Amino acid sequence: KLAGCTLFITGASRGIGKAIALKAAKDGANIVIAAKTAEPHPTLPGTIYTAAAEIEAAGGKALPCVVNVREEQQIINAVEKAVKTFGGIDILVNNASAISLTGTLETETKKVNLMMDVNVRGTYLTSKTCLPHLRKSKNPHILNLSPPMNLNPMWFKNHCAYTISKYGMSMCVLGMAEEFRGEVAVNALWPKTAIHTAAMDMLGGSGIEKQCRKTDILADAAYCILTKPKSFTGNFIIDEVLLREEGVKDFDIYAIAPGHPLIPDFFLD
Repeated sequence: KLAGCTLFITGASRGIGKAIALKAAKDGANIVIAAKTAEPHPTLPGTIYTAAAEIEAAGGKALPCVVNVREEQQIINAVEKAVKTFGGIDILVNNASAISLTGTLETETKKVNLMMDVNVRGTYLTSKTCLPHLRKSKNPHILNLSPPMNLNPMWFKNHCAYTISKYGMSMCVLGMAEEFRGEVAVNALWPKTAIHTAAMDMLGGSGIEKQCRKTDILADAAYCILTKPKSFTGNFIIDEVLLREEGVKDFDIYAIAPGHPLIPDFFLD
């Protein structure tokens, strides 16, 4: 279904971004890996080049681009290179994200800046840069990895800055879905449970993975969304809810340790 489509995915060198890329690659999609890890990181797995090799092995075409979404010129350069290489952009996945689960007094200013710059501003600028090209596509989509906007104060009290930054991504969905209705689909996707990534290992410590699902569940949910018509827009989608609607009954396949209790994700009561 995504054969020949060009996906521009931020933060695609590992984790959820890479999982979405690999799922699309199986159809023969073109993937622009817009991420900042070009040299191997001391603690995090994967670079844009190792991700590119995996994408090509899965049947896709890959274009690795060094992109720190805090740098507007790097976004512009990567979008221009993508259009030159593949002839356009059909799908944008805003996956790059920064996290610090700290209270107001414990969150250093540089961490506040990082979360606002990557999550809100990065998502906004990448969308803005891709939109002129997306509007030329037959079935264009923007998908933000961000939560439904739940204004229950409990989601603000422990990590106010992080919550503001993730809801900023969700507000981009709210605004752009309406602004570009009929032209470009804009949706949000969020996991019902914790997902096992390098970030989760860092936040949760050893043994946390047993309480998580694999990134595959988000890749499958993203694929469902991105293959829908552009009239499917303005939705805040939870992975498990969507997959149940699509007929998936066995969720053990997504568990790291089937049968083990799972941690519910943030922002879902």
